[in-house]
Amino acid sequence: MTTLTMAAAINAGLRKAMERDPKVVLMGEDIGVLGGVFRVTDGLHKDFGGDRVRDTPLAESGIVGTAIGMAMRGYRPVCEIQFDGFIFPAFSQITTQLAKMHYRAQGNITLPVTIRVPFAGNIGAIEHHSESPEGYFTHTPGLRVAAPATPEDGFTMIQQAIACPDPVIFFEPKARYWDKADVDLDAPFDEAKATTGMSRARIVRQGDDATIVAYGPTVRLALQVAQVSEEEGSSVEVIDLRSLSPLDHQTVVRSVKKTGRCVIVHEAPSAFGVGAEIAARVTEEAFFHLEAPVLRVGGFFMPYPGSKFEHDYLPSVDRLLDAVDRVLAH
Repeated sequence: MTTLTMAAAINAGLRKAMERDPKVVLMGEDIGVLGGVFRVTDGLHKDFGGDRVRDTPLAESGIVGTAIGMAMRGYRPVCEIQFDGFIFPAFSQITTQLAKMHYRAQGNITLPVTIRVPFAGNIGAIEHHSESPEGYFTHTPGLRVAAPATPEDGFTMIQQAIACPDPVIFFEPKARYWDKADVDLDAPFDEAKATTGMSRARIVRQGDDATIVAYGPTVRLALQVAQVSEEEGSSVEVIDLRSLSPLDHQTVVRSVKKTGRCVIVHEAPSAFGVGAEIAARVTEEAFFHLEAPVLRVGGFFMPYPGSKFEHDYLPSVDRLLDAVDRVLAH
């Protein structure tokens, strides 16, 4: 086992994928010699060369459009969108071409494109650098959407995303890039199970009284709240979704049937978000097991504020703990 930050773990996963398949090509702004803004691709240009780690112009629609053409010719492009708020110039390419080509071609064309997106806040950044746009893409049929929460998952899931025959939007929680954990760099990789493995949620803490559903940047927050709840006499289960589309609602529903209570937390606005879909699934499939309404804790329904106010905007221990206390009161 090797102790790595999430950024270094994703870098190691990219390296493994490139060593395994010469058709894997990285593309993005400043990802080459510089190694990316967050240094996630550091050293890969030196080791694999400029043909496989390609600096691109500042043109996200061009990056994704080029990746689509390369995928049609047999490559496995991995695009980096430098910051979450920069993905929107490529929105049409992603949602009208990348997501639909396989269906439109009746299965005769596959587009194994991975789009890496550093997302979410808590880094004190300026406007357009702390967005949580995952809801746009989970609402788009034809895309897989994943979000690791730990260095171990960053290492494994980026390899699974690249091996997957479907296009994957891979959201990396930028505030967690510096979190450290042990990673098994020599773990065997089963390409045949890459798609199913990436799509399964994980129970990261067992509990009996309530379920917190989280993903990406909010998993650590959920664990903090579960610890506080335990000190106050309550047992809270925490689920890391890992995959947002497809959604492993079976794991969530099983947990809620056991605990009878559910709170969902994400940084994106609560309104019309991923949490709303989970709440609907839980209500449909576990209604007679619920002891309290399903609650959501998220960003407020407003543009992401300046860094001075982001801690008032984002879910906090106090806000999430209040929601847990409310469901436990029933």
